[in-house]
Amino acid sequence: MPSTGARMTRRPRRNHSPAFKAKVALAAIKGEKTMVELSQQFDVHANQIKQWKDQLLEGAMNVFDDGRKDDAAPTVDVKNLHAKIGELTLENDFLAGALDKAGLLGGKR
Repeated sequence: MPSTGARMTRRPRRNHSPAFKAKVALAAIKGEKTMVELSQQFDVHANQIKQWKDQLLEGAMNVFDDGRKDDAAPTVDVKNLHAKIGELTLENDFLAGALDKAGLLGGKR
């Protein structure tokens, strides 16, 4: 590759404020302008605008979240539940046998 003497300079990394990102993402959601037009208007790459738009849409449900976790099912430890069921069944059988021997249990269950 021949050297022409000219080098492309990298643009320094920019950090955008959350307010700016929200402004750009909302403009993208409105759909009044194309991504290219928004990219030129805000001097941000179209891929970055798309990412911010997607993040805003994904996080939108959290705006209306009241703190309850109804959607999330509690984790269930089936192994422990089966062990507890077995333990309780043994206790019931033992107590039923003891009551039956004592003559306090009337008839079979």
